[in-house]
Amino acid sequence: MTPGPRVLVVQHEDDCPVAMIEPWLAEVGLRCDVLPAHEGRAVPAHLVDHVALVVLGGRMGAQDDAEHRWLTPTRALIATTVSAGMPFLGVCLGHQLGAVALGGQVHRHVRPTRALHPLGLTAGGRADELLGGLGPVPAVLHWNDDVVTRTPTASTVLARSPDGAVQALRLGPRAWGVQFHPEVTAGTVRGWTSGRSTTPQEEQVLDELARRTPELHRSWARLVHAFGRLVRQEPHEGGMRESS
Repeated sequence: MTPGPRVLVVQHEDDCPVAMIEPWLAEVGLRCDVLPAHEGRAVPAHLVDHVALVVLGGRMGAQDDAEHRWLTPTRALIATTVSAGMPFLGVCLGHQLGAVALGGQVHRHVRPTRALHPLGLTAGGRADELLGGLGPVPAVLHWNDDVVTRTPTASTVLARSPDGAVQALRLGPRAWGVQFHPEVTAGTVRGWTSGRSTTPQEEQVLDELARRTPELHRSWARLVHAFGRLVRQEPHEGGMRESS
């Protein structure tokens, strides 16, 4: 079988893996190459052999460059990818990195968010080619301390959480960021609490996630499939040459 086009996935820590994004993109004919940046792997300056970029979540802040030096080149890669009109999807931290890379700001939220929230589409979100055609989404998982507090000038807010925080952004012609986690399994999220005591709210969310995984994964898969189909619409000859 002929190998499909390849998507570069930047990972920030072992506990926040590509998870379900990889098999769901495979279902629409795309392969994932995971780059574990936290292990010291160089982040390229541009996409060359890949047709799209996905940047995953992580515990660090979007500008914690002193402790996590790969964040600087990751933001630069996001900026060049978006400016080249190539597809980008940022998940949680990846969404925040995308906002900062394009001129927005990220700060600590008033309180950590551990919740299954409804997808609160705006008018722009309902018309968006990625989010607008998903159909009913029963809930999306938020597990974050930070939020985008100022959106980039050319971006569009596609969804807001119940408290008004930015839940999803259109960052460019083929670029999106989502504050929630469409990729996770219940086991992945349980791993985020390893080695510490959980709060009652966290236990409630973990129990609900485990119970509702089949239902939730059906809608989350639709989002990843939709991104993959948009990627497949792009020319695959490659973009700018890499100078990492």
